Amino acid sequence: MIDRSSSSSSSSCSQTDGDLDGEQDEEVKSEDGRSQERPSAPSFSASLLAVMRIKQKYQTLKKRRLELGLSPAAGPPFGAPERSSPKIFTFDGLTPNAHAAFPPPSNPQKKKKKRRRKVLFPTGGPRRAAPKGERSRATYCLYLLFAIVFLQVYNAIENLDDHVLRYDLEGLEKTLRREVYGQQGAVEGLLSHLKDYLSTYVHNKPLVLSVNGPTGVGKSHLGRLLAGHFRSVVGDALVLQYYVLHHCPLEADAPHCAHNLSGRISDTVDRAEEEEKIPLFVFDEAEHMPAEMLDALWTLVTTRQANEYMNAIYLFLSNLGQAHVTKHMLHNSSRSAAAGLAKELAPVLRGALEKLHPMWAEAELVPLGLLEKSHVMECFLEEMTREGFYPDRANIERLAEEIEYFPAVGGHEFSQTGCKQVVAKVNLL
Repeated sequence: MIDRSSSSSSSSCSQTDGDLDGEQDEEVKSEDGRSQERPSAPSFSASLLAVMRIKQKYQTLKKRRLELGLSPAAGPPFGAPERSSPKIFTFDGLTPNAHAAFPPPSNPQKKKKKRRRKVLFPTGGPRRAAPKGERSRATYCLYLLFAIVFLQVYNAIENLDDHVLRYDLEGLEKTLRREVYGQQGAVEGLLSHLKDYLSTYVHNKPLVLSVNGPTGVGKSHLGRLLAGHFRSVVGDALVLQYYVLHHCPLEADAPHCAHNLSGRISDTVDRAEEEEKIPLFVFDEAEHMPAEMLDALWTLVTTRQANEYMNAIYLFLSNLGQAHVTKHMLHNSSRSAAAGLAKELAPVLRGALEKLHPMWAEAELVPLGLLEKSHVMECFLEEMTREGFYPDRANIERLAEEIEYFPAVGGHEFSQTGCKQVVAKVNLL
């Protein structure tokens, strides 16, 4: 009984397998070639039958696996490839020669460069640059400030040139170098003060110059040359020459003279302010000037008054401190022609003059040194030419010998009276 049942079951299984194989063969044939399908069945029913057969075959195979006791934990079926867990790479077993086991690829991939995004422009119009950021208004204000400063500096330079040209300081320099003998250092110092002051019209104080020196060294001559030059450039009304012994000979009239002098100076500076010019006041024989007059002038110079009083030049000519000048010249005769002699004499004179009156503390000192015998001969030559005499060299030397001199020091003979007696001796010819 058992054999028959087993044989019958096996026969039925074989029959079922044969039927499935036949059906599969018929399915394969139907998939391989559509011409082998049965011509009697329609195409839709054939595809439906194929799906049903595939589903039936899948269920049969699943049932067989369950009967055989197969599960995912029991292992792979017979004949299936063995599975292995994935290997994890570590650096523990890596050796220096490990790169030999892993040769570099023959075609390494090149590192791709990141491309910049292109700016896309509208197709309908021309290409335009990206709009720039809006500038601040402060930038334009800064440009305007630079322009204003440049114009101010340029205008100031032009005004400096105009003032210097107006007073013709180059012509004055030529005149002084030609007419004044033996005082080149003093002439350079005087011109330096004038150039610095006349280069502009606006000042915070007037220019006060004090020319000091012994008798006959050219103080009055220098004052006449300056007054004549300023009359030619600013006019006769803006130049005042004041001779103390002539305009105020009596000491009792000193208060009245001081009042009149202050009034004349005020009128002159007012007129100069209207014409935008700088006046010149020359005071000769200032060593005879009374204290009341010095006080009035000191008030005009030091007091913070109107602007017109600040734009003026005061020139004082005197022999104050002549003893210090003579002593310094005789003790430093070897450096008498040096350019820095005036700078050496100025401190000596300032200490002596400030004791006399505070007015001299406000002045720029220009000392004149002693004249040598050669300078006296030049004075004789000029005076004889002016008077119409023939400038005979022997006659000039004879006249120069009649002048008194200090004892020769260092090869220099300095005149005791300078050129003061030259005019009187020429008149005797």
